Amino acid sequence: MRTITGRTRIFGVLADPIHHVKTPQVMNALLERHGVDGVLVPFHVGPDGLARLVDGLRAMRNFGGFIATVPHKPAMLALCDEATPEAQLIGAVNCVRWEADGRMVGAMLDGIGFVTALRSSGPEPNGLRAYLAGAGGAASAIAFALAEAGIRHLTIANRTRDKAEALAARLRRAHPGLSLGTDADSVAEHDLIVNATSLGMRPGDPPPLDLSRIESRQFVAEAIMDPEETPLLAAAAARGCRIQRGLPMLEAQIELMARHMGAL
Repeated sequence: MRTITGRTRIFGVLADPIHHVKTPQVMNALLERHGVDGVLVPFHVGPDGLARLVDGLRAMRNFGGFIATVPHKPAMLALCDEATPEAQLIGAVNCVRWEADGRMVGAMLDGIGFVTALRSSGPEPNGLRAYLAGAGGAASAIAFALAEAGIRHLTIANRTRDKAEALAARLRRAHPGLSLGTDADSVAEHDLIVNATSLGMRPGDPPPLDLSRIESRQFVAEAIMDPEETPLLAAAAARGCRIQRGLPMLEAQIELMARHMGAL
């Protein structure tokens, strides 16, 4: 185990629940490879304590920044003093740098990570029809990244239809030529299926979409990292689909996160 000293810079990952996060393992391995005297640790905080925790972190002089995951990404935007234009457009933050003057500067890198991983293990998104389950922080980032990558059509399916419509409206303003829909039953009409909800993380969760509508020609991707094989991925693999697990999305953006936080 790495030696922690009084000179070690502290980074964190904020989540609720926390047991599923893979960020400490991936980030600490990266820091070790680069010879960085820093460590990333998990901070378990619920929505009711998030603002107080962030405010307290500003006082830590050996603090470097943190990564935010479920369910904190949308709320984190308002807690930052500054955010990148991409984060402001998406409406969420997943990586925050602590400046020496106490300011928190946020970025949103999930979308870049997802598309990079997709291009490595799956199809080129340009020209595809994509079905996205979810309209929260990660889903919004993935939606904008897919639009930037040139998808032909995007269906946003969310339990709260208003949130899906709101995300579609933001996408429409930024990408007026993109075909958009919110019909959750249209699973079979797409080339790419993405789950960007937390459904599948806990035993007994309902599926994020109608699994019976998945077809073997489709590519199915997850944002969930634990369990490694969610019920969605298991159902897709059983139908002969190519799949992408959640961890590659984190691995594809981890160096960008480290650089944003000033660790590298």
